[in-house]
Amino acid sequence: MNSRRFALKTLAAITTVGLFASSSAFADAAHPKVALVMKSLANEFFQTMQDGAKAHQKQHSKDYALVSNGIKDETDTAAQIKIVQQMMVEKVDAIVIAPADSKALVPVLKEAVSKGIIVVNIDNKLDAAALKEKGITVPFVGPNNRTGAKLVGDYLAKSIKAGDKVAILEGVSTTLNAQQRTLGFKDAMAAAKANVVNVQSGEWEMDKANTIASAMLRETPDLKAILAGNDNMALGAVAAIKTAGKSGKVAVVGYDNISAIQPMLKDGRVLATADQFGAQQAVFGIETALKAVKAKTPQNKLPAVVETNVKLVTK
Repeated sequence: MNSRRFALKTLAAITTVGLFASSSAFADAAHPKVALVMKSLANEFFQTMQDGAKAHQKQHSKDYALVSNGIKDETDTAAQIKIVQQMMVEKVDAIVIAPADSKALVPVLKEAVSKGIIVVNIDNKLDAAALKEKGITVPFVGPNNRTGAKLVGDYLAKSIKAGDKVAILEGVSTTLNAQQRTLGFKDAMAAAKANVVNVQSGEWEMDKANTIASAMLRETPDLKAILAGNDNMALGAVAAIKTAGKSGKVAVVGYDNISAIQPMLKDGRVLATADQFGAQQAVFGIETALKAVKAKTPQNKLPAVVETNVKLVTK
């Protein structure tokens, strides 16, 4: 197959799965090719992650080549599985992935490992039981989401009192980072003796969260706060509060510290968020993968966890 036909075939595959993609020059044997597979690039957090990875590769262009991909919809696990399959076809040396689902991606990642591809997990942790069932270990590079969410919840607790009703907008419920952030929020609310009256998934998306938050406000007129598992959902909650005529009466917190949340932190529409340094997560994941590739370290000998920083961000 000549290079033009290969390029057309690859483009067709990418178009079929409906993803955003960019890549550096193809690697040769002396320059490993690393695939960064993310969730939705419509989410500013993952765009920041991609930008950080691209900047790192540009600074280390002699050391490795980068292929970056993201799905259009946070919940489209089928498209993300197809991306991983395409990366195997392209014979990448390593895959650094923020999985859309903590369990559903494990089988295809097992296939990648069986082909000698190093796999590193970032952002959303893969399910331990699912990994064990498939007989593989995958290092997780990322923050402690429960700790980060508790930091945010503890800050919110200063603005409410015991017995106040609060609600949680959870991310995609099958993802461990969503589950851990919800647990962190609940830890903080339990310590504050607040009453968590509603937990629903906004699927990480602003529009979905707006719809859910609007319903929460109708169902619980005396709701005092909404804790959102990411800033996209916090944006949706703020809009719902404004539409309900309750601006300044219902507190909102988020998670991710995207730029779109900054004006709201300044004027009080959002009390706090957590910065989990998305760009650094991607870079740490890539560096973990490169180290393994160059040292020819087997997948099962990689470190189990590389914990990254998370920081409370307020006005």
